[in-house]
Amino acid sequence: MTNELRLSDWLPTTNKEVKIRGWEELDVILFSGDAYVDHPSFGPAVIGRIIEDCGLRIAIVPQPSVTDNLQDFTKLGKPNMFFAVTSGTMDSMVSNYTASKKQRDKDAYTPNGDKGLRPDYATSVYSRILKEKFPDTPIIIGGIEASLRRVTHYDYWSDKLSPDILTTSNADLLVYGMGEQPLRDVIDLLKKGVPFSSLKTVKQTAYLQDKSEELQKNKNWEAVTIASHEVCLSDKKIFASNFKVIEQESNKTYGNRIIQEVGNNRLVINPPYPTMTEKEIDSSFDLPYTRLPHPKYNKRGPISAFEMIKFSINIHRGCFGGCSFCTISAHQGKFIASRSKESIMKEVDTVANMKDFKGYFSDIGGPSANMYKMKGKVQSICDKCVAPSCINPVICSNLDTSHKPLTDIYQSVDKHPKVKKSFIGSGIRYDMLVPEFNKNADPKELEEYTEEVLTKHVSGRLKVAPEHTSDPVLKLMRKPSFSNFHQFKKLFDKINIKKKLNLQLIPYFISSHPASELEDMANLAAETKDMGFKLEQVQGFTPTPMTVATVIYYSGYHPYTLKKMKTPRTKQEKEDQHRFFFWYKPENQKWIRNSLKKVGRFDLIDRLLPKEDELKKDSFKKGHSNSGSKKKGFVSVMPKEDEKKCGFKGKSKDKKKYKKKRRR
Repeated sequence: MTNELRLSDWLPTTNKEVKIRGWEELDVILFSGDAYVDHPSFGPAVIGRIIEDCGLRIAIVPQPSVTDNLQDFTKLGKPNMFFAVTSGTMDSMVSNYTASKKQRDKDAYTPNGDKGLRPDYATSVYSRILKEKFPDTPIIIGGIEASLRRVTHYDYWSDKLSPDILTTSNADLLVYGMGEQPLRDVIDLLKKGVPFSSLKTVKQTAYLQDKSEELQKNKNWEAVTIASHEVCLSDKKIFASNFKVIEQESNKTYGNRIIQEVGNNRLVINPPYPTMTEKEIDSSFDLPYTRLPHPKYNKRGPISAFEMIKFSINIHRGCFGGCSFCTISAHQGKFIASRSKESIMKEVDTVANMKDFKGYFSDIGGPSANMYKMKGKVQSICDKCVAPSCINPVICSNLDTSHKPLTDIYQSVDKHPKVKKSFIGSGIRYDMLVPEFNKNADPKELEEYTEEVLTKHVSGRLKVAPEHTSDPVLKLMRKPSFSNFHQFKKLFDKINIKKKLNLQLIPYFISSHPASELEDMANLAAETKDMGFKLEQVQGFTPTPMTVATVIYYSGYHPYTLKKMKTPRTKQEKEDQHRFFFWYKPENQKWIRNSLKKVGRFDLIDRLLPKEDELKKDSFKKGHSNSGSKKKGFVSVMPKEDEKKCGFKGKSKDKKKYKKKRRR
């Protein structure tokens, strides 16, 4: 920043900082599982700044300790309006554990990567403590953990079906999705004197009420009832059927209320707001963020999640891909909310004038890099749509997929006098750049955008995510056929050669996804090997709440067809699938050969692995190599299989004779 920052430029985190602002009391106290980074990419900071912008006195308590006398929960006292609680920018279980349920070595949202400062199920833990300490003060929970656990859901880490997070947290109100719109409405009503207990008709919120209470009506909403939590516990198929309703209502422009019974209570989920307008999303990004971690962390070490996005610009929210393993649309929405060019360029200028900016932006993007300004050509068609994806199985004919506004943003950023280069770090939907798939767009425009990205915004490697090669698996993933990746690679190679760029194309893949069989992974390995890839960017499927794939993983049924589906569940099945990614590692080759022999796939053995006699020759050569030995004529001890062939049977005398003979 050009001006020196003062401590009061951050939201207060201690009583001393509250006093610096001249406040004697607080209206809202926000508890977060993340360290406090005052940046628009960090959800807790956004919520804090929104509350401040509404004219309230707010403080934030980042990463309160839950292992001592719990003084962090009482040190700022009791707020006048409510407590706000979030696990942070990520679900605490995803933050704390890997896909194999091992504890992570580092926490990216904590200084120095220190682990153990964010409890498991942080939202529920914080909320229950606050409710015990301050039983009469309302609690609002939000953030991705609360949002994606808003109904009965499968929790992978405990391997069981859990009720909605309002039940487990004892909170009074849940704000799901991106919280700016509902939070402003809640605060506006409270400022007008509406009791907290009467906040029953705010969109994009959820609450519990006793089943005996009458449901507060809204003439514009209809209600749809899904199976109760107790029924879901006893019938996996019915649990699966719930998800179709939840996903469709969450992705509508004008959704219905969702009702679910939980014990003696009724869960009420009010419909979401329509997609944020340009003015609304601009107002969120234009708030007075310092864009830096709180000074209290200066001596504690870097916060890696911040370092990664420090010099990046988020230009839109939402994703219309609807991938069955992804939670973006469930939280940010299916429709794209794009910032104005003016707002983006204002932030570019702010970052470019920061003291340590060296002229390079790490990312100009969003959840998917190339969806900026894309929306329905006729809004009334979108308003009636219930499809979870706008581009699967084909790109909707009503979707405007022009990349021109995006190209204009890139070029405008690069024209800034203090910018040397801007990179695209977000994932690019390569399928939308393939004319055979994206028939809505002008092929010439698609090639121009791709050339712009490859020549000016990539540092050596372009990462894209085909995810799999099997058409049945890709269909379930809501991803296009792998044939589109072949088409994109042709375009990539053409531009790479034409411009003499020497770039690498790095594809991402997922193993152990529902419907993926061992042979599918073998085919994936063979097909990508034939294309010249040795895979690096790979991951195992991690079931997270509010995705189609997770529902299938737990229940065994597809929520839309209710047909049975197979999915790898055991540790061994997952490890076996993952091995095929690394067919080129010697330690995997014997296992791969034997596995493919069992299913009669000798064709895949021939494509993936060297011939067995070649392996024997290599083994013999390695066993008899004298490279690196210090004494001339020295012969290393023979491998056991070669000893047997030579008739030595392990006798040391015979070995000595063999060595003597070799020296001659």
